[in-house]
Amino acid sequence: MVSGLCKGGFVDWPMLNALKLRILAVVAFLVAVAVLSLGVGWFGYMSALDQLEQRGRSDLALASDRLTGELGRYRELAVLLADHPVVAATLAGDRGDAADLLRETADKTGSLDILVVSQMGRELASASGSSAENHASQPYFTRASDGAIGLYHLVHDRYGQRTFLFAAPVFSDAGPVSGAVIVVVNIDAVEAVWRGARPTVFFTDELGVAFISNRSELLFMARDLVDPPRTSTVDYNADILRPFMTHTVQNQQGRAVWSVEGQRYVPRTALHLTLPLPVIQMTGEALMDVAPARTFARLQAGAAAAICLAFGAMLFLATERRRTLADANIRLEAAVEARTAELTKAQSDLVQAGKLSALGQMSAGISHELNQPLMAIRSYAENGEAFLERGKTDIAGQNLSRIAELARRMGRIIRNLRAFAKQESEGMTDVDLASVIAAVLEITQARARAGGVDIIWDTPETPITVRGGEVRLQQVVLNLVTNAMDAMEGQTFTQRIEIDTDRSGARVDLYVRDTGPGLSEPDRIFDPFYSTKQVTSDGTGQDGMGLGLSISYGLVQSFGGIIRGRNHPAGGAVFTVTLDAADVARSEAAA
Repeated sequence: MVSGLCKGGFVDWPMLNALKLRILAVVAFLVAVAVLSLGVGWFGYMSALDQLEQRGRSDLALASDRLTGELGRYRELAVLLADHPVVAATLAGDRGDAADLLRETADKTGSLDILVVSQMGRELASASGSSAENHASQPYFTRASDGAIGLYHLVHDRYGQRTFLFAAPVFSDAGPVSGAVIVVVNIDAVEAVWRGARPTVFFTDELGVAFISNRSELLFMARDLVDPPRTSTVDYNADILRPFMTHTVQNQQGRAVWSVEGQRYVPRTALHLTLPLPVIQMTGEALMDVAPARTFARLQAGAAAAICLAFGAMLFLATERRRTLADANIRLEAAVEARTAELTKAQSDLVQAGKLSALGQMSAGISHELNQPLMAIRSYAENGEAFLERGKTDIAGQNLSRIAELARRMGRIIRNLRAFAKQESEGMTDVDLASVIAAVLEITQARARAGGVDIIWDTPETPITVRGGEVRLQQVVLNLVTNAMDAMEGQTFTQRIEIDTDRSGARVDLYVRDTGPGLSEPDRIFDPFYSTKQVTSDGTGQDGMGLGLSISYGLVQSFGGIIRGRNHPAGGAVFTVTLDAADVARSEAAA
């Protein structure tokens, strides 16, 4: 670990760098969430504006149709009255029933006034009473005089309110226009049914003056108070006009979004929509409140941010947990590795101690095995010397041959003891199982002979080669043989150990059976420190720590093999060691 000195302490630079990386990752994630949320909010806002625009255009069209429909009734009324006989008679000079007809019709239709005007523009009869008003110079009468229907809107001084006028020409029997019928519409009455409704709707004329609206505060607001169009036929008293509502326009993907100031009953931020109405010579305009769309967009952005943050938090916690577990796993693996090394060392020491303990138990027999040939060598040597003095060289040579054979026998015993006692450091190799058994029997034959134990083992004609460690495998076989001798010690009946091998496919089985009392707890025989050996009160007898079979179990497993113990049906215990055949293992490794 690389550390640096900082303010009298040590700084863990790798940990600090990892912390910086995590902070940068969190910041980058938050930035990504912010960008994503803004994108979701903007997309949601645009989608909401699309829906708002569709609904607004539908509402504006509906309001425009309602207005034109209402005004259309009065237009049709003017046309119908132009063909009425009483109107024709009035224009011909008979005014007897004209006032009553006009007054009755105005009452039934809700018209503000109905006028009959002569060809010269002089008012002949009206529903509200006679008047000296001359209509000759008015654009609506001029159009009616040309044979078309004229319409006009103004704040009429005569009625003191906003009016809409329809002038229908009255044709004489000869064909020319003989006069006109003018229907005066009260705009307040038309607005009354939808004033205050949503959305905010107003209708402007060619001068940009809001003449009709469902918001009274918008009336007479004019976009241009200085230079009206020269083609305009509309004339307003400048005293009634007001500046148009203060607003700024934002273009959002082809849409005009107004930010309105100082209007109490108009949305502060609204989508502005327009619809030309040439039938009534006006333009319908609507202001759709975008606050719900913005709220919806904010909710979508907030939901997206919340989901991303929740997912990010779970991912961060999972990552931190995984990192913590990884760190703990690294520490655990290090501890396990260190502990494994300690246990391996301890197991090696136990194996070595077990071998030395076995050699200690057999020391008396081994001493006898070595002492007997030594005494025989001494006797043969003395006899050979005597035969040489007598000149019997042939007999002396026989004695020397016997001495050499005894020396070779002692050499084999000592060589097996040295090989068995040393620590094996090599890995698995090809081991001749028959040679291992023969070496173990040579070491244990003195004890077997002293205890009256018959060991039955027929050396196979061909080598039986398995995968393992020669010395460690000798330890396993020695443990099994000595345990069998210990189990049968003190028996009055036959003490016999049978050793056999069997090749079955890719595996080789080694059987070691004794004629002892058998296993009282077969499931526990390989547990550490489990032993059935007893110690007598005087300290003699068999003693054991219960590690022999446990060590053997570990050694066989290290070879990739299996060791099992059970009671034989005919009595006694039988242990089976199963190992991989060397030739099959080599073939599989090569493949």
